[in-house]
This record gives sequence, C-alpha cells and structure tokens, in this order.
Amino acid sequence: MNSAPSKTEAPDSERRRDPDSLLAGFNLLALAVVVLDRSGSCVYLNESAEQLFGVSPRSARGQVFARLFNNGQVLDEVLLHALSGRFDQLTQDLDLERVGRAVIHVQSTAVVLEQGPGALLLEFREIDKRLKADRDERLHNSAQANRELVRNLAHEIKNPLGGIRGAAQLLERELPEASLREYSQVIIKEADRLQLLVDRLLAPHREARRVVAVNIHEVCERVRSVLLAEYSHGLKIMRDYDASLPDFPGDREQLIQATLNLARNAAQALGGRGTITLRTRVARGVMISKRIVRLALDLHVIDDGPGIPAAIRDRIFFPLVSGREGGSGLGLSLAQTFVQQHGGVIECDSRPGLTDFRILLPLS
Repeated sequence: MNSAPSKTEAPDSERRRDPDSLLAGFNLLALAVVVLDRSGSCVYLNESAEQLFGVSPRSARGQVFARLFNNGQVLDEVLLHALSGRFDQLTQDLDLERVGRAVIHVQSTAVVLEQGPGALLLEFREIDKRLKADRDERLHNSAQANRELVRNLAHEIKNPLGGIRGAAQLLERELPEASLREYSQVIIKEADRLQLLVDRLLAPHREARRVVAVNIHEVCERVRSVLLAEYSHGLKIMRDYDASLPDFPGDREQLIQATLNLARNAAQALGGRGTITLRTRVARGVMISKRIVRLALDLHVIDDGPGIPAAIRDRIFFPLVSGREGGSGLGLSLAQTFVQQHGGVIECDSRPGLTDFRILLPLS
C-alpha cells in the first residue's frame, strides 16, 4: 500500500519545481546570474545574463555553459574546484571570448549551492560598467558641487550688478555730451548681458516643476520642428522611435529644453550641415546613479559631427565649459540639471564622426 509522502521528502519536491519559479527574483537584478548543474549545463539564466552574453534561455538551457565561449575552460575549472569542495565562494576577473563578438570583461563570483535547482551559481558584473558607475558618481558629485558654487556666485553677483546698472543710468543723465553717454551705454549693456547670464545660471533652481503625463515622442517632435526651423538647409533629423514607450510623469517643458539643448549643441557642432538621429528605446535593469532601475526610457541624440575635444570631454556638463567659440557653456549643464531633477542622467560617448548623448529616465 502506498503511504503518504513524509515531510522529509519536501526538499526533493522543491528541487523538482520549475527553476524559473524558484529563481525568478534574480530578474530584478542588474547583475547577470547563471545557475549550472553538476555537469556544467545551464539550468537558469536571468534577463541581465541574456543581454550580457547575447543568448536566449531556450538556446542556453541544457547546454554546457562554458561552450558558449572560446576560452570556456576557465569556467570548467571553476565548476571542478566547486564540486571538489575547494571553495564556498570564489571571486575573480575573467575575459570571456565569444565567436564574432567583442571580449567581455567581467568580475565573476561563484557560489556553491548546497541544495536547489543547481550546483553552482555564477554572478557576472561587467568591469567596464563598474568603472563607469564609479566615474559617473564622481562626475555627478563634482558637477553638483560646481553648480552649487556657480549658483552661490550668481547670487553674489546679482545684487552689485543691479547697483552698477542703476549708477550708470544716473551718471548718464548728468553727462553733458552725447559722446560721453556712449560709455555709460556700454556699462548698461554689459550689465544687462551679465544679468541675462546670471538669470540663466539661476533658472533651474527658481521655478517649481510642473508635472504632467509626458509622451517622449511629442517632446522629440517639438525639438525636431524647432531645429529644422533654425537650420532649414543642410540639416537632416532622423527619427528612430520605439512606439511601445509609455507616457510617464515629468515636467514637459524642462524635458523639451533638455533635449533641445543636446540637439542644438549637435547642430552647432555640425555647422548646420549633417545628420542628427533621435532614437528612443526601453532599457531594462540599468543603473542610474548607483540605483538599479528595472525599466527606463533610453533616449539618444546622435550626430555625425567632429566629436567633442578630448581636453573637455570629462567636463562638458560643468557650467561655463564650452568647446565652441562664443559658447556660454550652459546648455549641457542645464540639460543635465533638468534630467537629474527627474531622477535620470545624461551620458555621452564621443569620437570623430559620432557623438551620442544618452538620456536615461526611470519609468518604474
């Protein structure tokens, strides 16, 4: 007679459950996670691993994971040492090579599983991304400190500037000759120009955000129409939109201004002749300011111009830094400020022939 299963059989039944249901939480991680059985075959890989290694779960499941790589013997050795009990957890840097693909530089952590749907859990973190995250944090903190310094200076300049302009107006009334009044006009006009600069420096901190439902493609179309009106000959603006992107809460005018500043900067770099591409995508599991965002807007403003000079490439988002003669150096700084106020970030990749400004905004 068959007896009812005892409680001691529960762990075996747990192991027979679908691995995806047991390990689904790993899809919330930006880290690539792969689970192997004792033969080295892939039992599970999360969404980040799919993106990192360019494989689908269907093609990877049941296959020896190390065989995905030209130098997969390094992973075979890790599994062998794990099964022989030489470590419980092992961290090392690896260069994984795939046919027809760039080498992937990763920091891997191998953890021996005592029970569950596999024998070894592997975590992979791209070293380039780790270094980039550290660099972005340093740049973010430095830019924030610079903006605060400039804002404080702008406040200090604003009051005496008004006094200088007022004194010049009073002096102009007392001058007997028109030729002398030309000098007072120079003072007044220069004071007005500095006042305009100060107002632009203080603008992001003055007005409260007006949050509404924003359609990013309406923002892009507005930017496109403005630029084509400014540069009616020789400039092409290509659209590459992902229609599945949802609306999201934000300040529509700030986002238009931020995107316009990036696109106008590109048009000026091109001298009004060249191609700008506006591209939208959904990004999953991205890191924004050391915070993992499950779903994000990925907006690119790409141009085929000469690129950003190497000397200022790491400082382009700082106030008053410009690579263009006569530029104020405020456009990119204001764009970064507006995007950061939405919890996002602007990244830049530039080389001769291609400059790509990327706006990442959290959607969830």
